Amino acid sequence: LEATLEIAARCHLELEFGRWVFPNFALPADADIDQTITRMTQARLASYLKNNSPRRAEAGARIERELTVIIKKGYSPYFLVVADLIAFARARGIYTNTRGSAAGSFVSYLLGITNVDPLEYQLPFERFLNPDRPSPPDIDMDFADKRRDEMIEYAKTKYGHDQVAQIGTFGSMMAKAAVRDIARALGQPYAVGDRLANLIPFGSQGFPMSIERALKIEPELKAIYDNPAESVAKDILDLARKIEGNPRHISVHAAGVVIAPTPLTDFVPLQLDPKGGKIITQYDMHAVEDAGLLKFDFLGIRNLSILEDAIRLIKITHGLKINIDEIPLDNKKTYQMLARGETMGLFQLNGGGLTRWLKELKPTTIHDLNAMVALYRPGPMESIPEYIRRKHNPALVTYLDPRLKDILNQSFGVLTYQDDVMLIAIRLANYSWTEADKLRKAMGKKIPAEMAAQKEKLLKGLITNGLSDKKANALWQLIEPFAAYGFNKAHAASYGRVAYQTAYLKANYPVEYMTAVLSAEAGDLETVAEIIGECLRLGIAVLPPDVNESFGDFTVIKAKTTKEKDKIRFGLYTIKNLGADIAEAIVAERKKNGTFTTLINFLERIGHKNLNKKSIEALTKVGALDSVNDERGRILANLDLILEFHRDFRHASTSQTSLFEVMADRASVPQLKLAAAPPARLEEKLAWEKELLGLYLSGHPLDKFRSKFTADNAIKKIRAERDGATVIAAGVIEEVKPILTKRGERMAFIRLADFSDKIEGVIFARVFEQFKNLIALDKCVALRGRLSLRNNEPSIIVEGLKELV
Repeated sequence: LEATLEIAARCHLELEFGRWVFPNFALPADADIDQTITRMTQARLASYLKNNSPRRAEAGARIERELTVIIKKGYSPYFLVVADLIAFARARGIYTNTRGSAAGSFVSYLLGITNVDPLEYQLPFERFLNPDRPSPPDIDMDFADKRRDEMIEYAKTKYGHDQVAQIGTFGSMMAKAAVRDIARALGQPYAVGDRLANLIPFGSQGFPMSIERALKIEPELKAIYDNPAESVAKDILDLARKIEGNPRHISVHAAGVVIAPTPLTDFVPLQLDPKGGKIITQYDMHAVEDAGLLKFDFLGIRNLSILEDAIRLIKITHGLKINIDEIPLDNKKTYQMLARGETMGLFQLNGGGLTRWLKELKPTTIHDLNAMVALYRPGPMESIPEYIRRKHNPALVTYLDPRLKDILNQSFGVLTYQDDVMLIAIRLANYSWTEADKLRKAMGKKIPAEMAAQKEKLLKGLITNGLSDKKANALWQLIEPFAAYGFNKAHAASYGRVAYQTAYLKANYPVEYMTAVLSAEAGDLETVAEIIGECLRLGIAVLPPDVNESFGDFTVIKAKTTKEKDKIRFGLYTIKNLGADIAEAIVAERKKNGTFTTLINFLERIGHKNLNKKSIEALTKVGALDSVNDERGRILANLDLILEFHRDFRHASTSQTSLFEVMADRASVPQLKLAAAPPARLEEKLAWEKELLGLYLSGHPLDKFRSKFTADNAIKKIRAERDGATVIAAGVIEEVKPILTKRGERMAFIRLADFSDKIEGVIFARVFEQFKNLIALDKCVALRGRLSLRNNEPSIIVEGLKELV
């Protein structure tokens, strides 16, 4: 290990620093790296102190301590590379957020690597820069997911295409996949392997299911395994157990990138990504580090793309250029919105349970958001009610020992972060940072013998340093259930900041923010439908696609008068069966030559070969051609005629020297005359929109029954009822999944939706047979049943149905 670290340090110190360019600073080829990082940090400290002069002594001492570790451990090159990457991202307008324990470093903050001031948030740096840690620290860089590839390409261009690569990773043979693969390899029919795989339960996060465990907990699988008549099944399971857990395939690590001082082949073997042309390492991230290279994490985050897109739209619609890192952290509209529970589309704060807690908490500071990000997880979640009580009644804030005040003062005396446990061990039990980290890791593993040893050591240290036996045990009782799931304080601060930024934009610029959210989620029709429901609740109209106003993504339609409100227009990319190439051709032609005036004008100007029956039908059905003054039913009835005209016009235009000749010589082109046809009915329009956009825009199937819906029978309220409660719900059937039972009887799962929400319904065979005529897509029904909570997700066991009339 020592030899590897020595090689790694030497490699990093031999990087060609002359090629690194920083904002307002060019690094000479012969510069001393340690002097450079010291000089840069001191220069930026002077700027920092202009606005934070009371922190002069604290800041100076902090920098000195951090730089001592950085220089002694040889980390200066690593910090300068990351600072360069982040500086490039910001210069190009690529939204970035450096998270994890790196946010606890003041040097990182001054170099621009992080955007959270660790002095303001009372973040210790030792978790990140532990002098006793043998391995280098990790700086996790998040970038807007749409521009992550741009960052990797920059790194390759700057540091050498032969010196930068993404890291390979190995997918493992999991239980279900192993069974299916073995069955296929033995030449068995697909159904044989599938039957056995389906009997293996799913594992939980962090605890994958094994075949061994499945045989213990699944009686039917064990019965098959033990049955002499099922010898093939036994052979499959036995062989699958032998390959289970072994590498199955190589793929690309979600974040890992390596930058080497010389060609990568001096350190690791390389190969092409099996799914594309990317160069990746044949070693995984652990072996890459063992070979003497440092791993850089380039992670693509969708919410950063949302922030970037929202701010771009705000500049277009309002003429404002917002610096997201400089927005006020005390904006009342933002905290009022969170207190109302309006969290749809926000980073880290979205979700039923957390939303309910936020409504009770009524946050007023960024520290409240950081705490909720950290506490909303198993174990710490039990402390949320106490945190809320103490926030609203400061008289309840108490500390088991006065020394805890400096550690827990920002969280009202409530244990909130992993750092709290570590600092308690350090300050109240004389632990070193290395010992405190071992305590944290031991509690995370929850190994009884190790836990007992750590408990004994901690209690001894607490008592030796002045706590009574009773108070020491009381403190252990607080620490034990918490520590296994505790959240890094610096990580919570960096995540809390992004959460606040998304909330700020939604509260102050809701149209632009929700437009950005819709564009980011455009591939998920169900999520898009939920977001549009939120838009309607906020009073934001969402308009269908339009060839004369839509772009590829969703866009803001600026109000023409002060009496109107800005609206959101659907993007062309969201239309099922319409290719992105057609969408881009429509937008490009409109930008170049203006709006489309008629259907003929549209057909003549869009000469793309893929403007075919499927794409014209899709544009028509969703209403995207309504603005060219033709009716949906008439266009669909004349599709063959329209396609013939478009084909002949394209042929005529390619036989002329220019489009202008075609336009001048109209006699050379067949004319389009559509036959009369009945207009599309509202029911048809709604069905088409649901099919191609995933939701209804021209109206709602339940509109004629709207008077029958109240807050009491809304699905949203029904979902909150207790397990086993008898409920009556009404809505439209959006999805039907018929199933054949083992007895050969038919049953079904349905999805019922009203104006407020949706819920799953389970219809067993007897009820299915009785009401099968009503169990169909787009049927508007009322149903009676019993609420069932499975994995905390409510569904209705249906006992009867009735059609709405």
